[in-house]
Amino acid sequence: MSRFSAMMKMTAVRLSALYLILFTICALVLVFYMTSLSVRLLTAQTETAVNEEIESIGQSYERGGIAGLVRSIDRRGSQPGAYLYLVTDPAGRIVAGNVQSIEIGVLQNEGWIERPITYERYGEGNDPKVHTAIARVIVMPNGIRVMVGRDLGEPEQVRLVVRRALMAALGIMGVGAFLIWFFVGRRALHRIDEVSVASQRIMGGDLAGRLPVSGSGDEFDRLSENLNGMLARIQELNEGVRHVSDNIAHDLKTPLTRMHNRAESALANAKSTKAWRVAMEGMISDSDQLIRTFNAILMISRLESGYSTEAMEQIALSAIAEDVFELYEPSAEEAGVKFMLGPLDTAPVKANRELIGQTISNLVDNAIKYARGSENPVEVTLSVARQDDKIKVIVADNGPGIPQDQMERATERFVRLEDSRSQPGSGLGLSLAKAVMKLHGGTLELADNAPGLRAVLVFPVGRTVDEPQNRGDKR
Repeated sequence: MSRFSAMMKMTAVRLSALYLILFTICALVLVFYMTSLSVRLLTAQTETAVNEEIESIGQSYERGGIAGLVRSIDRRGSQPGAYLYLVTDPAGRIVAGNVQSIEIGVLQNEGWIERPITYERYGEGNDPKVHTAIARVIVMPNGIRVMVGRDLGEPEQVRLVVRRALMAALGIMGVGAFLIWFFVGRRALHRIDEVSVASQRIMGGDLAGRLPVSGSGDEFDRLSENLNGMLARIQELNEGVRHVSDNIAHDLKTPLTRMHNRAESALANAKSTKAWRVAMEGMISDSDQLIRTFNAILMISRLESGYSTEAMEQIALSAIAEDVFELYEPSAEEAGVKFMLGPLDTAPVKANRELIGQTISNLVDNAIKYARGSENPVEVTLSVARQDDKIKVIVADNGPGIPQDQMERATERFVRLEDSRSQPGSGLGLSLAKAVMKLHGGTLELADNAPGLRAVLVFPVGRTVDEPQNRGDKR
């Protein structure tokens, strides 16, 4: 009973039951309507035939009188499938006909009898059957009454056949519906039980668990696949949170420890205002690094959770690239890095100027910082190029670069490759760039510059205006 109740709670089973009930009602109404219509048509045809038969008998009476009428009725009544005939004298005694007995009072009124009458036929032995018929009574001028009728066996036969066919069809349909309901509902219940068990296991902490997929491609499989995709994403986010937590604890421990050690050293050893000042400046530098790290974390979180796009506008990336070039050209020259501005495509894109400026600055800063270790003359190039329906901001250097198998990992939060451990930083620059590009509907691509690294910000063009493509090279 509990399984039946559970099945009845399923939407598919309820809909199937409702459709079955609706179909049954429609079938019953249609069949009864067609049966009734068929019977009415047969009855109307019978009445027409009876009227024609009465006219024919009337002609026999006109030609031969009572004797001719009786002979005509005897001849007609003995034929196969004959009509019902009955002739009585004014006293009500049967004179001729093929009816053995009839309801009392039927012959009292002239015209069509309002309801079907019952009668018994000749030749049915000692156990005659009661039949029904429709009849019309006419009264002759001499008081003789003549009844002509037609048995209702044919319309009733039609009604009976249709009803039997209906009951058989409904019975077969009901059995088939029950079997389909039972097996389909049972299979659905089994799959729901499997999903319930898997869900309980996942809620118990097994985030690697997945909902079962049968491979049939039905709605259960589609739902399971979507939920499995959601679970995979949740697991990925949880892993990311765990890694971020570990990396935060690891990367923030060093500046905090350094600040603590400097404070202790200043308290123990500083004897002059200058010594105190040096210690405080070092602590301020470390605290600035911590603030920058936390600001980067907050910015990435805001971007990944849906940063507001209200501040976006149609801007030319070439203008932002020129501003970054002017900002970093002095520091690059001081560091001995040849910083060049390549071709600049002026097609505009819809973007947030502040975020894009910060992202390009981070890429240029990384390129200048990590290119110093190169054995070749240090060069960094910033350019903006258009390719089909994409606008690309390219920052290329000839430094040590990133190994091909480490490029995807380098965009994760707090990831710092072994070659970059000696450089200051938090490992959030590429992660922030990736989040900014995701907000703009673009991507961050890292490639080998042979030698060095080629970092590319890829923007969708959207609506652009025709402007001169290249503004030339700046050195």
